[in-house]
Amino acid sequence: MEIKLPFQELIERSVFKFEESEKSRPSFLPQQNAHPLSDPNDRDFRRSLVLRGAITPAMPSTEITPIMDTASSIPPLDFASSPINSALSSEQKIEYYRQMSRIRKFEQASLKQYTAGKMGGFLHVYIGQESIAVGCASLMGEHDHMITAYRCHAHALAVGMTMNECMAELFGKIDGCSKGKGGSMHFFAPDKNFWGGHGIVAGQTPLGLGLGYGLKYKGNKGAALCFMGDGAVNQGAFHESLNIAALFEIPVVYIIENNGYSMGTSQKRSSAYRDCLAQRAEGYDMEWDLVNGSDLYEIRSKVNIAMERARNESRPSVLEIQTYRYQGHSIADSSHKKYRSPEEIQQYKDNHDPISQWKQRLTSEGVLTEEAIKEIDQAAKQEANASVDFAEASPAPTVEDITKDVYWETDNNTEASKIGRHFFND
Repeated sequence: MEIKLPFQELIERSVFKFEESEKSRPSFLPQQNAHPLSDPNDRDFRRSLVLRGAITPAMPSTEITPIMDTASSIPPLDFASSPINSALSSEQKIEYYRQMSRIRKFEQASLKQYTAGKMGGFLHVYIGQESIAVGCASLMGEHDHMITAYRCHAHALAVGMTMNECMAELFGKIDGCSKGKGGSMHFFAPDKNFWGGHGIVAGQTPLGLGLGYGLKYKGNKGAALCFMGDGAVNQGAFHESLNIAALFEIPVVYIIENNGYSMGTSQKRSSAYRDCLAQRAEGYDMEWDLVNGSDLYEIRSKVNIAMERARNESRPSVLEIQTYRYQGHSIADSSHKKYRSPEEIQQYKDNHDPISQWKQRLTSEGVLTEEAIKEIDQAAKQEANASVDFAEASPAPTVEDITKDVYWETDNNTEASKIGRHFFND
C-alpha cells in the first residue's frame, strides 16, 4: 500500500498542461507589475505560477488544463534554470551541501546529548528541513533580516553562527550565544541580522512585521524573512500582522514551514482551509506561493521572487514551504510515531530527504563526487563533536549573572540605574 505524505496530493495537482492558445490571462494571475523579474504574459513565467492555478475553481479551460494523473508526460518544473540559480558556481552549490550537512550533524549531536541528560529545557530539532534555512539564508544581503520560531538552530547556523556558541547555549553555558539564558529556542545574532528564535507560537510574526517596517522607515532596500510553523497560522497575531503588512505595504516575507502536523495534530484536523495554508493571504490581497521544500533550487527561486518584491516594491508575501520533520515536535513528543506511521516517515526519508536530493542533483551535474561527500560529512561530524567538547568545558553562569542582560541601565551603570529598585529578590 502506497503511503501518501500530507502534502503529496497538492503537489501532484500542481502539474499542468499549457495549451497553445494565447487568449486573455486568467484572473488568478497577478497584475502586470506584480513580478519585478518576469513578464506575466511570458509562458515560462506562467509555468512558475501553476500552483496558484491549482487552487482556482474558475480556471479557464482554454488557458490551462489541470492534469490529475501524475504519470503524465509533462515533466516537473526544473528551477535550476531560473536566473538566481543558473548564476551559481560549483563552489556555491557545494557550500550549500556543506551547510546542510553541518546542520544535520549538529542536530544529531544535540539530540544525542539531550537524551544523555546533559541539557535542560526543550529541544526542537530541524532534521529533515535543512534545505529551507540554507536556501533562504543564501539569498540574504546587507539589508535583509531573519526571525523565526523555536525550531531555530538551523537558521542560526545558516546565517553564520558557530556551532560552539550554539551548542554552548543548548548546554546553558556562559559561552552560549545568549549566555546560557535562552536555550534551544532562543538563539540570537543581531550582528548577522538574525533576530532569534521565539517560543510563543506566532509571537515572532508581529516582530517580523516590525523588522520590515524598520527597513521601510529607514529607506533600506531589504526584506524581512519571518518563519513559522503551520500551527502558527491560526493565531490572531499572525492575521493581525498580515493585515498591517498589506495595508502599509511592508517588505516582509512570511514563510510557513509546513511539516503537516503542528505540535502533533494533522493539518486537516487543526486548520480550516480550501487547498493550502498560504492561500489565506488572498484575504489580505497579498501574493503567495507554494514551494517544494525538498528542492533547494525551487526554494531559492521562489523565495527570491518574494524577496525581490519586498525590496523593489515594498510589498509583502506569504510562502508555504512543504517539508517534514523526522523527529517529534520537540524531543518531549514521544508519540510522534503514533500520529504518523513509521512507513510515512520512512517514505519521506527515502524519497524526499532534502540533503539526499541535493546530493543526487550535484552528483548528476558533475559538481560533487562521492569522495568529496564523505569528506564534507566527516568534517561536519567532527565539528559537531568538537562543539560538544567546547560546551562541556564552558563555565556555567554564576548566581550574579541572573541580574545581567535584563535592564540596559543596570548593565551600563547609567543615571537611571541609580533611581529606585530594579530587582526585587526579597
